[in-house]
Amino acid sequence: MSNGDLHYEGEFPIVIEGLTNAFGDFVVHDQLDLKVRRGEILGVVGGSGTGKSVLMRAIIGLQIPREGSIEVFGQRITDAEPDEVIGVRNRWGVLFQGGALFSTLTVAENVQVPLKQFYPELQHELLDEISRYKVVMTGLPADAASKYPSELSGGMRKRAGLARALALDPELLFLDEPTAGLDPIGAAKFDELLRELTDTLGLTVFLITHDLDTLYAICDRVAVLADKKVIAVGSIPELLESDHPWIQEYFNGPRARAALTAKSNADRRAKSMDKPAGDKA
Repeated sequence: MSNGDLHYEGEFPIVIEGLTNAFGDFVVHDQLDLKVRRGEILGVVGGSGTGKSVLMRAIIGLQIPREGSIEVFGQRITDAEPDEVIGVRNRWGVLFQGGALFSTLTVAENVQVPLKQFYPELQHELLDEISRYKVVMTGLPADAASKYPSELSGGMRKRAGLARALALDPELLFLDEPTAGLDPIGAAKFDELLRELTDTLGLTVFLITHDLDTLYAICDRVAVLADKKVIAVGSIPELLESDHPWIQEYFNGPRARAALTAKSNADRRAKSMDKPAGDKA
């Protein structure tokens, strides 16, 4: 399905101002501000308990904030009635941790869930065609469409969850720790797929991750959650100019240096492959 006639042309499809999220007396976010640029992959990082998933849930309407404003595609969604934002919610896709697939449905049937919700008039044959297309788009074999989640590997389940998130041809994609639990090769392949899909489909991606390899490999900018706020947003080189102790520890630690080395080696290999035959410079 396509929302092409509604495609957002503004600079910031997500604008958050003065956001406060709390559970009773426990305040998770206090006057948090964030703008997500159209077409970017924004990595969201922070220590345990900083509310990365809570922030994502607030944006997609699963967490009601105590204060503040959230605008998606220029429309305020905080305090809005469900019917007022129905035309916004079918323009984003979500991949929760672990894939969150329905275990009693096949992969194809999982992909069809949002299609049936927003487009109940679609015929069964078209639903099958769309779901098969989305499955193959995410790098799964065509026969995976008829399998149940329990028959898939962890990496395949993540891709199946991604296929469902892409079912409605969204402009926005929300991913919560998509490479968690994957081996390094599987995680790298998922990152490559996500970068390719983002560039090909013109997506804007809100990506919660703790995977430094992912941050270095595919994220255009990184937002850092600490002290109940977004304390910094920028490229990794820009973040490294910050003197905040958490940022310095996170991006200058041994794992970060290993991720940077891997990124540099990958860039060199890519450049060498781009050189014309016989060019030894």
